[in-house]
Amino acid sequence: MAKPNGPLLAIGCEGSANKLGIGIISHDPSTGKTAVLANIRHTFVSPPGTGFLPKDTARHHRAFFARLAKSALADAGVSDPSAQLCCVCYTKGPGMGAPLQSVAVAARTLALMWDLPLVGVNHCVGHIEMGREITGAGNPVVLYVSGGNTQVIAYAERRYRIFGETLDIAVGNCLDRFARTLEISNDPAPGYNIELLARRSGGRVLLDLPYAVKGMDCSFSGILSAAELLAAQMKEQEAKIARGEEVREEDRFTPEDLCFSLQETVFAMLVEITERAMAHVGSNQVLIVGGVGCNERLQEMMGQMAKERGGSVYATDERFCIDNGIMIAHAGLLAYETGFRTPLEESTCTQRFRTDEVYVKWRD
Repeated sequence: MAKPNGPLLAIGCEGSANKLGIGIISHDPSTGKTAVLANIRHTFVSPPGTGFLPKDTARHHRAFFARLAKSALADAGVSDPSAQLCCVCYTKGPGMGAPLQSVAVAARTLALMWDLPLVGVNHCVGHIEMGREITGAGNPVVLYVSGGNTQVIAYAERRYRIFGETLDIAVGNCLDRFARTLEISNDPAPGYNIELLARRSGGRVLLDLPYAVKGMDCSFSGILSAAELLAAQMKEQEAKIARGEEVREEDRFTPEDLCFSLQETVFAMLVEITERAMAHVGSNQVLIVGGVGCNERLQEMMGQMAKERGGSVYATDERFCIDNGIMIAHAGLLAYETGFRTPLEESTCTQRFRTDEVYVKWRD
């Protein structure tokens, strides 16, 4: 049990998309050290060729919330939450409406049951703060890449300022939707399975795809449409071969070639806009956060660019890149320590909650 002057503990509840995460974190004000006490996640996986619907995802979160919360408390050694925890943190947004609502209701229930204050957290800020904590990055340019967001961010005057972003769909959504086109498995994640197929290509063929960068913004919908057309051509080639018709060897390409070409193109775009932001703010550090940030090829390409600029890249593994409860607990506890609270009557959630709307009082 924590003493009044001892470490501060918080529980974080994340469910903005198909991952349900519960995490418990400890901040020690006397030493400034942070400890991850529990970080548990369960993913709703839909069949190959399909996405995850909000109503099905929300049903999954409601079904698994209690057991994940109990497991997190057990892992953290918390036997009396009302006495040992400082607050209950939850994802306020952005994200999918129904899953967000299901977790917000559960978080309110915990807060009422344990008589603890609520702290609503911006999902994007959670990613950034957890990435900074784990990697030790000081004041980096942040590339936030996930299924729902693509942003290039830098901190200034207590806001995480957005310097560039997608003009249409997120890069993770582009990869996920292309995985559906090829009917690639969603287990453990479609983007990860695209990465594995791209590796198997060995860079044999780089197919021509649109490259859409406008300043520090980018666009992925046209690339996705072009990749889907190529996938249709590939399937027609396979049908011709099955009928015994001839297809020239130089015209043939495989799912591996498509995945490699898509990855190389969209990641080159991300590297370009990140480098432009680094030059603009005078930074030599890049922090990659969000689910797509797990991709080793993206980390490699970003690392090469940063090295040429005399800089460095910071990234985390799947425990912290992919949506998780510990990042919500961490960002929420940072806000709690500055006096921030979310009154019960204001403990709503929203599908649209921009990164730069948050006042970052805990940073200088």
